[in-house]
Amino acid sequence: MTNGAQRTIEHILAQGIHTVVGIPGGNILPLYDALHGSRLRHILARHEQGAAFIAQGMARATGKTAVCLATSGPGATNLVTALADAEHDAVPIVAITGQVPRDRKGMRSFQEADIASIARPCVKAAWEIRNCGELDTILPQAFETARSGRPGPVLVDIPKDIFLEAAAPWRGLHPHSSAPPAIATDSVLSALEMIGESRRPLLLAGGGLSRNGSRIATEFAEATGIPVACTLHGLGAIPTSHPLFLGMIGMHGNPSANHAVNDCDLLIVAGARLEERATGEGHRFAPKARILRLDTDARQMRMHRADLAIAGDALAVLEALLAGLREFGFQRFASGSDKFCISHPPERGPAHHLLETIAHAMGHDSLWTTDVGQHQMWAAQSLPISRSRQFLTSGGFGTMGFGLPAAIGASLATQGSPVGCIAGDGSILMNIQEMATLAELDLPVKIFLLDNGGLGMVRQQQDLFYGSRQSACGFQGSLDFAKIARGFAIAGLNVRPDQIEDDGWKRLAQAPGPALISFRIEAEEKVWPVVRPGQNLHDMIHAPA
Repeated sequence: MTNGAQRTIEHILAQGIHTVVGIPGGNILPLYDALHGSRLRHILARHEQGAAFIAQGMARATGKTAVCLATSGPGATNLVTALADAEHDAVPIVAITGQVPRDRKGMRSFQEADIASIARPCVKAAWEIRNCGELDTILPQAFETARSGRPGPVLVDIPKDIFLEAAAPWRGLHPHSSAPPAIATDSVLSALEMIGESRRPLLLAGGGLSRNGSRIATEFAEATGIPVACTLHGLGAIPTSHPLFLGMIGMHGNPSANHAVNDCDLLIVAGARLEERATGEGHRFAPKARILRLDTDARQMRMHRADLAIAGDALAVLEALLAGLREFGFQRFASGSDKFCISHPPERGPAHHLLETIAHAMGHDSLWTTDVGQHQMWAAQSLPISRSRQFLTSGGFGTMGFGLPAAIGASLATQGSPVGCIAGDGSILMNIQEMATLAELDLPVKIFLLDNGGLGMVRQQQDLFYGSRQSACGFQGSLDFAKIARGFAIAGLNVRPDQIEDDGWKRLAQAPGPALISFRIEAEEKVWPVVRPGQNLHDMIHAPA
């Protein structure tokens, strides 16, 4: 007789998922008992937040829904930060948590927490299973909710006694097809008129386009001559080496991209939320432009003004616009992107040179993850990104500790692809325990640690905006991260500034298996340019001469 735990595994397998990640504990042990001998592979993380970020890496790298598991109480609450991160960045995750038995709920039982209520503001949906029969309706609904529309995380909380309860015979999943809503023809025609009337258009690619749109974004740009800028999550929508690519916009955006947003007369926003780190002062964003919004989630388009909003998958809408332009014999724009880039060159410092050297050592096919901080912005400004899902970073939530577990998940999900994790000494400490997971799996993940002895982005903002009153931003003493890596049975190497051009660390970067390579950088080095919070994108603070 099949029980609730075995039925849960059947549902996961029926979704085409073969690997899950988590940590066992008392109230989810029946599910782990059912895992024993099943066809599901389980990855044992060292912290539940790490487990959820490993699942994120799997989902971000492939676009497929990933599953993480945790027990009740502290195990479940440890997932919440990573689930909130996934919600901000539209990552499809199904979190399955154990719960105390039904007759002990509401009694402050050992390791009891109302995780569905705690997580509900941070996820697309959360369910509490009330009986074994609900597994056959709620689990398929959970997977569908996670992947449909704007993707995102969901949580299913299952009491321990339901895992042990006998399940009724199951006939498998019912075929389900959720065809995307049709794109309104009149809206497409209106958008084509806006493009036809424009003289200085700009395409702004966001995460909703870059996840799957590197072909169509490049094709659209080349066919129309319209230059392309991107948000942080838009990196990968078009190769960063493409002559029509202006760079990333925002608080630390490329000067060419920020000025282009300020000067364009039509801004085609494809799959971007336009949150404040990207737009600066909202009402002064793209002040000369009509704004055309393309997004699958109508709620996202309420975050900023739109002269015309088309609800639908950004990729599909852009394809419809390109087809319409070709049908009407559109005259290609004479692009001014080259001139613009020369007028507003990017600012480059030692960190950019280091990251370019790292990228060359790793090779152009590598995937990249980052933690959060100065190193994240330097990576976004420097790494050569040529395709969708090549650059994985925590954008909307900005979670330190993301990079290492996400790199593990990305490599796992792509059959051992090489992954470079760009980390800072502050961020790596947030989930450093996942080095044990990495060593156990022996994946080709290379951690490139930029060690500046503190919280670099905090220090930078205190220097620029708080009168250089530095508070709680520097670490007392220094850690030997290479030695720490070796303690986890991972190859570790410290590289001095005068050794950046040496071949020794480059050979380690190209060797099989995991490694940590630590580079000491100057604490005073800053990310340039900077847009002061609440200012217009073109009001950038540049590096001192």
